[in-house]
Amino acid sequence: MPSTLPDIAADHLKHLWVQVKERASRALDVFYPPVCMACQRAIDTHGALCPTCWSQMRFIERPFCDRLGTPFEQDLGVGMLSPEVAADPPAYNRARAVVTFEDGPARQLIHRLKYGDRLDIAAPMGRWMTRAGEDILGDANLIVPVPLHRQRLFKRRFNQAASLAKVIAKEAGHPTELHALQRIKKTQPQVGMTKAQRAQNLQGAFRVAIDDHPSIEGRNIVLVDDVLTTGSTLNAATRALLRAKAARVDVLVFARVVRSA
Repeated sequence: MPSTLPDIAADHLKHLWVQVKERASRALDVFYPPVCMACQRAIDTHGALCPTCWSQMRFIERPFCDRLGTPFEQDLGVGMLSPEVAADPPAYNRARAVVTFEDGPARQLIHRLKYGDRLDIAAPMGRWMTRAGEDILGDANLIVPVPLHRQRLFKRRFNQAASLAKVIAKEAGHPTELHALQRIKKTQPQVGMTKAQRAQNLQGAFRVAIDDHPSIEGRNIVLVDDVLTTGSTLNAATRALLRAKAARVDVLVFARVVRSA
């Protein structure tokens, strides 16, 4: 069946748009040559890592604890839990991460995003997170970022967790609520604090405003942040969402600290 004029016009416009994007990409390469997102070494394409940095990334793959997402040295079977879950169960249901958080490219990526105003790397990081969190995103119907306190947001000008959440929401096809969860208490830096001190520091730090409860109630939420260290912040944020009657809260981060057994 011959193509109609509207079909021919649409194909022509699509072809022109592809050409425009290719030329724009070549122009971008001239003025901003592609470099490794972590070490800044010259590479072939934007939004990628050089072979050296890629080889140093410690990606978290199965087998891992079904709740904490921490890797196992041996395959203990689907659904197995680490002893840490029984000893200190988290408030959230499940956690997933792309890589372990240690010195090297993973730490550099997070620091460039958080402190270096490198919003361009949020897109590839968010896409990696979407793949790592495929199982929890399949059960979700809302994406929520961990918020910054307004004073910290004013200083930093953007929330890195919100930037990642937007990418994940788009990739997974889920809605996102960027402002329903609020950080109402300016907490102290938690480096060097004990578990009890961290809990006290985060007491009352998060809330969901009454007017925003309908957007949270009954939802299966994926809570997004850049790093999971002890889990104190994510536990506190999860409890605030559960108080607003979220059905379930899972956690998705780019990197997480993995402690030796």
